[in-house]
Amino acid sequence: MLRVRLVLGYMGWCVRLGARPWRYFQLNAPWFNEERGLFSKRDMDALIPDRWRLPQQPLADRAMPENWPQFLKPEWGQNARGIHLVRNPEEYGALRKKLLADSPVPYLAQAAAPGRREFEVFWIRDPGDTRRAAILSVTETLNQSDQDWPVNSIRNADTRHQTLSLSPDQEQKLWRWMGELPPFRIARAGLRADSMEAMLDGDFHIMEINLFVPMPLTLLDEDLPRKQRHAFIGRAMKALAALTRALPKDQPPKRVFWPMFFLNYRIAP
Repeated sequence: MLRVRLVLGYMGWCVRLGARPWRYFQLNAPWFNEERGLFSKRDMDALIPDRWRLPQQPLADRAMPENWPQFLKPEWGQNARGIHLVRNPEEYGALRKKLLADSPVPYLAQAAAPGRREFEVFWIRDPGDTRRAAILSVTETLNQSDQDWPVNSIRNADTRHQTLSLSPDQEQKLWRWMGELPPFRIARAGLRADSMEAMLDGDFHIMEINLFVPMPLTLLDEDLPRKQRHAFIGRAMKALAALTRALPKDQPPKRVFWPMFFLNYRIAP
């Protein structure tokens, strides 16, 4: 229902502002790999500054990873679909063989990120000044199980989310770091750090960047009052519609929706 509310809110603001809603899928089109028909995690990884990047390699590579544990993940996916944890070379070898034989999409091996806490940073850029964020929210992802390396997602019953309140100064510090990434128009970045203070100081690692219909996870915070949730949807969808209207007319269009739509159903849960 949250996605329905987001879509309806976005469509409503597009009508009010005179934006063309089908152009939503062109917002991050400059980073869409047309040849492969996906938003490639390998492409995203290459855009992350070295100090925040995790060791990562194609699963097809014969070299054995140097660090453990490793997360094996499809080169594109959402909501942690198809992600597996392996803790040693034996587990890695057995699962690697199976995935290379059966998976319809290429897989990557990514070292587990250091840091005790997991954060999701969501933003929509300001259409009037793309150096700024019109919407910036931070949600901590928590896990209630006793697993040391859980795969958190909306599909994991032990996963819950907690919205963090940042002061204007803290938002400015965080946006300074996100501003070192390419100018994605709407995105959600998954980070790991030892604390919120460490994250604000730039001491974190980026696990993943989601550019295709990223869900603002603050809406999954069960403690967030309904009135506050609705207010966030209104602000965010208004900003998104305005950003859609402001898309440069000379930006080359790309076919994004249908390749991503069909790819999503090729990935195992």
